[in-house]
Amino acid sequence: MTPPCNAMTVDVEDYFQVSAFERHIDRAAWPHLPCRVEANVDRVLSLLAEAGAKATFFTLGWIAERYPLMVRSIVAAGHELASHGYGHWRASAQTPAQFSHDIAVSKALLEQIAGAPVRGYRAPSFSIGANNLWALDILREAGYTYSSSIYPIRHDHYGMPDAPRFAHRPAGPDGVLELPLSTARVAARNWPAAGGGYFRLLPYQLARWLIHRINQQDGQPAIFYFHPWELDPAQPRQPGLDWKTRTRHYLNLHHMEQRLIRLLHDFHWDRIDHIFLEPPCQT
Repeated sequence: MTPPCNAMTVDVEDYFQVSAFERHIDRAAWPHLPCRVEANVDRVLSLLAEAGAKATFFTLGWIAERYPLMVRSIVAAGHELASHGYGHWRASAQTPAQFSHDIAVSKALLEQIAGAPVRGYRAPSFSIGANNLWALDILREAGYTYSSSIYPIRHDHYGMPDAPRFAHRPAGPDGVLELPLSTARVAARNWPAAGGGYFRLLPYQLARWLIHRINQQDGQPAIFYFHPWELDPAQPRQPGLDWKTRTRHYLNLHHMEQRLIRLLHDFHWDRIDHIFLEPPCQT
C-alpha cells in the first residue's frame, strides 16, 4: 500500500515572538528588534522548491502587515496561506470576545494582502484544549474551515492528551475540522511526532520512524511543523533565560536545516487543504 501523503506546515513568526520569551521581551519592543523572518522564509521556500514539496504557512497578522511581499511570495509559490492569529496571543489567554477579534482581523488582513482565501487557523502554542473548546465555535462563525491547534500530548505549557489523534469535528458535523498535531501511539502513550523542538532534540532516525509508524500502522497522514527561525542559528541571543527555555529554543539550530532537507526527501509533503479538504495528493 502506498503510504499517505503528509502535511508540512510552517508557523510564520520571528524569533522574539515565541511564547517562551513572553516574560523576557516586552511586546512594545517588537517593532524595534531586528526582524529576520523575511530571509528565513525565503530559505524555507527554496528548500521546499528543491524538494518539490508544498506546505501550509500559518502566518501571524503582525508579520504579514510588515512583510506583504513575503506573504505574496508564499502564495505565488503554490503554498497554502493560513492564520496564526494576529499578535501571537494564546487562545487560552483570551476572552471569547478577544479571540473573535484576533482571528477575524488576522483572516481579513491575510486575505487582503494575498488575494487568496484563508481557511485554516493554528493557535499559538497549540493553546486550544479541554478548557477552551469554545474557540472552535468562534472559528466557524468567523468563516474558518479547519483548525490545527490541539496537540494530544502531555506538556507543561499545552496539550490535550485525551483528544482524538486524527482529524475530527469536536463540535459536531457542522463544526470546524480539527487536525491535531501528529503523535505516535507507543506503549499506551501518545508520543510527539510533529516536529518543533522535539525534532531538534531527538535523533533524526526516531522522527522518521515515528512518521513511518503513523503512515504505515495507522494509515494516516502526519502533520509536521517548524518555524522559520529554527533555520537561523545566527539569530540574536536573548539574555537572562533559564536553562529549560534556553535549551528548548537554541538546541541544535545548526543541525535543523540538514535534518529538514532529509525529512523533505524521505517523505512526500503537501498542503493541509490538498490532503484533508480536497482529493488526496498524488505520490
